Amino acid sequence: MPLSKQRGLAEEIELKGEALLAPVIAVDGPAASGKGTIARALAEHFGLPHMDTGLLYRAVALNLWRWGGDPSSEFEALRACDDLGFVHDDPELRSEAVSKIASMISAYPGVRAALLQRQRDFAGQEGGAVLDGRDIGTVIAPDADVKLFVTASPEVRAERRLKELEKRGMTAHYEDVLGDIRSRDARDAGREVAPLRPAPDALLLDTSQLSPEQAIADALRLVAKHLSQPGA
Repeated sequence: MPLSKQRGLAEEIELKGEALLAPVIAVDGPAASGKGTIARALAEHFGLPHMDTGLLYRAVALNLWRWGGDPSSEFEALRACDDLGFVHDDPELRSEAVSKIASMISAYPGVRAALLQRQRDFAGQEGGAVLDGRDIGTVIAPDADVKLFVTASPEVRAERRLKELEKRGMTAHYEDVLGDIRSRDARDAGREVAPLRPAPDALLLDTSQLSPEQAIADALRLVAKHLSQPGA
């Protein structure tokens, strides 16, 4: 969505003055819910730095994959947390192989602990920030000014992921993608450390029936309205 239209949305609900200053915005949700697209739009609109925390786990997974390490070993996954220099647009970070490994190793308490401070430092920087992931509002930035939980049905998310894979020239089948989505959901929600769940004060946004443009518009309205409230 063009920035000019985003500004119009904010003005429409009278977001002015101090409410615009340096907010920390946490965006959580399951895979393919649209949280990344929404988080990037929020960051652009409010002029804030953005961190896709999932890329940190993908970077660890990519290290492990390139080393030929064993994703079922927490010790090997923890070693892969060292030296996380990576290029954000590296296509291998978005590969299905790396995605599956990232989903597995993100359940390890040691891996989550190793990446925790890096995420908290980003959230705590002067000037505000937008972070998206699965435990931002509950663990990484529980005092965030706004917490948004973005979700969609597993079936819709599977269709989105399938289209994404096909755009990359990859062959995939809907039932396989849906099964993978459901497996990831179960791992994310069932892990002992930082399970995926909305923070008690999170704003909920279901994007199942929304286009990307509609989802962004609704997210901007929700966040702007919350920031405009006294004490936000």
